[in-house]
Amino acid sequence: MDMSKWIKSSFRGVRYREHPTRKHGLQRDRYYSIRIKLDGKDKEEGLGWASEWKASTSEIKENLQRGGEELPAVLTEQAASEIRGKLQTAKRYGVGAVTLAERRAKADTERKVRQEAKEQEARDAMSFATFFTSNYVPHAAKDKKELSHKRELGLFKKWISDAIGHRPLKDIGVVDLERLKQRMAKGNMKPRTIEYALAVVRQIFNHARRTGFYRGDSPTTLVKKPKVNNARLRYLDQHEAERLLKELETMPDVHDMALVSLHCGLRFGEIAALSWSNVDISRGILSLLDTKHGDRQVPMTARVQAMFEQRRRSESSGLVFPKPIRGGIRPDIGKYFRDAVERSELNAGVEDDRQKCVFHSLRHTFASWHVMAGTDLYTLGKLMGHKTPTMTARYGHLSPEGAAKATRAFEAAMEQQGGRGKVVNINGST
Repeated sequence: MDMSKWIKSSFRGVRYREHPTRKHGLQRDRYYSIRIKLDGKDKEEGLGWASEWKASTSEIKENLQRGGEELPAVLTEQAASEIRGKLQTAKRYGVGAVTLAERRAKADTERKVRQEAKEQEARDAMSFATFFTSNYVPHAAKDKKELSHKRELGLFKKWISDAIGHRPLKDIGVVDLERLKQRMAKGNMKPRTIEYALAVVRQIFNHARRTGFYRGDSPTTLVKKPKVNNARLRYLDQHEAERLLKELETMPDVHDMALVSLHCGLRFGEIAALSWSNVDISRGILSLLDTKHGDRQVPMTARVQAMFEQRRRSESSGLVFPKPIRGGIRPDIGKYFRDAVERSELNAGVEDDRQKCVFHSLRHTFASWHVMAGTDLYTLGKLMGHKTPTMTARYGHLSPEGAAKATRAFEAAMEQQGGRGKVVNINGST
């Protein structure tokens, strides 16, 4: 039999064609089609093969059944006629889809909505710890510096996980984060460390919102930050600085990194990431790119230039201070530096952490020496790579004669203009 030949059924608007070989039950397998009037024209749509009816229409049947309608379990001439009748009824009363294509599209849309709701339900049920491990950690490992990432992992393992790790993201609120603060405070953690832990939580929530695992604002926005005052006050005098550098001579890399911070004001991370392409020995310039607060250029002292010249003889590409043996950026040199400080007795009898000598004290010393030598705060801020003038302002008290010098300069300017004893208003009249 010619499979392309259509056979009219005994039901109006229904026809079929038979498969030349394949059977469905005792009869040849049939492909059914229905025809309805739409906008004054005949529209024909295929229902499918009787043998494939259950599989091919299961989603449509599910959708129709949710709306109170049922499709026949077996596709026959009568069943095809019933389906056609339902479409005509929908057309007559203007309710629902009037074609199979519309019904299939509706079924597909509703199926997607249900799937999305199911996926959102799973996301809403995800615990903070699960999201941190499976989503945030891979992102942070790729985008953050190694030292920062390791510090986040340590805070999460020791404090954050126990406090809120078991709770779903959507259920974490201010009370939970206040509990985290209290636990860390009882554990003698410094306010700055507690503030940093809250910042990590905030970053995790922000990432969850960006990736669709959380909706709304981070609960950290409603948590009061602990009062922090950990500004470093200690700076070294010339004798202390030289004593420390002398102790570091047995560790050339650590010595040279300390020298760069002391004479050029670089942060540890900037020194660790410094590559030879950033070092212009002939011009005496360090070009710092993509730093904490943008790009900047810093002049070298003659001593730093000589140090780089000596190092250049043995290595002229890649990082200037790579991690020993395996290479890569050094995460820290804390132990070696602390040992040298201890031998130098720079922290002997010092109880206030802000007064203790740490690696960052070298950068603080650089700034302090500059101001005491007469460098203005604007220039110093550029050399240090400060984000705002406020960050540089704390060195103002070290400026020679400070406010008295500024007052004398003001008086001199007034005398030159013959303005002694006159009142000058902002409009320029006297």
